[in-house]
Amino acid sequence: MVKAVAIQSFGDPEGLRVIEVPVPVPGSGQVLVTPTAIGVGGVDVVIRRGGLKAYGFGEGHIPGSEVAGTVTAVGEGVDASWVGRRVWAYTGFGGGYAEQVAVGVEDVVPLPADLSDTDAVTLGNSGVVAHFSLAHAHFTPGESVLVRGAAGSIGVTAVQLAARGGAGAVAVTTASPERRERLRALGASHVLDRRGEAAARDTAARETGSDAPAGFDVIIDVVAGADLPSFVRKLNPNGRMVIVGVVGGQPPSDFGTTMMDTFQKSPSIAAFSAASIPASERHAVRAEQFAEAARGELRTVVHEVLPLEKAVLAHQKMEAGEVFGRIVLTP
Repeated sequence: MVKAVAIQSFGDPEGLRVIEVPVPVPGSGQVLVTPTAIGVGGVDVVIRRGGLKAYGFGEGHIPGSEVAGTVTAVGEGVDASWVGRRVWAYTGFGGGYAEQVAVGVEDVVPLPADLSDTDAVTLGNSGVVAHFSLAHAHFTPGESVLVRGAAGSIGVTAVQLAARGGAGAVAVTTASPERRERLRALGASHVLDRRGEAAARDTAARETGSDAPAGFDVIIDVVAGADLPSFVRKLNPNGRMVIVGVVGGQPPSDFGTTMMDTFQKSPSIAAFSAASIPASERHAVRAEQFAEAARGELRTVVHEVLPLEKAVLAHQKMEAGEVFGRIVLTP
């Protein structure tokens, strides 16, 4: 038997429980990974709250979509040379909060020697979402970008990618002065409050003499929630919003009315999931980002490393909005 963390009851973080499950046996085309790092993502929180029950995530579900560690066994049809290799692994939308995980060999990516397992699960899924969401928005150099929910691991990477991609401005939303400076160090040129308003000039504006743009060509939104319509109104003519998460809850059912109110600006709103991108393309980007992180060209931000048994605490910190970057669990 091995330890795992499962959702005993939907709702608060206290609904998570440490359980024991049989040691996974890798099936045909699978490898067995013994993780040393498990990523805690926003989708884990949404599932734990019960927000995806309609998609088949019931009580007893083991959260966790990415792990990093060592391949310790292989199933039928898998080359034995995988055994002993350090890898990042995608576990789908569950199964990662465990001491051992069986995954398809097509869902593992070898890790560079200079990249830690902790950094791998901080970047693995979030980096791919950040990359392809900007592509989905048809972002081009010179355009202004707003990253809403920039303190999370997706936002942290999106800020860096937009800045190095030549954005004319990279604005972020946050409520914390400390986060303001950390986001600026990652490439943000302007910092707004959580409502997207600049009540006073931020540090960057004081130094450059420029205020945040009144509107944006691209908005990458990790939050959604009740305030989504107000951000739709911040789109420039022909602006594009890409929603990549709902950590703030579902948007109001009538938010489409805002699109009609701004009809003459021709706004575009899209939802984006990396699942819509072929696995080969995701892994190619992921491998390149891992190499960039190993070279120090792409920064990963680890908020805290906690033992697997502290998964409740990890989710409590997520709920409280305390996390900058990503929390990582270790078995």
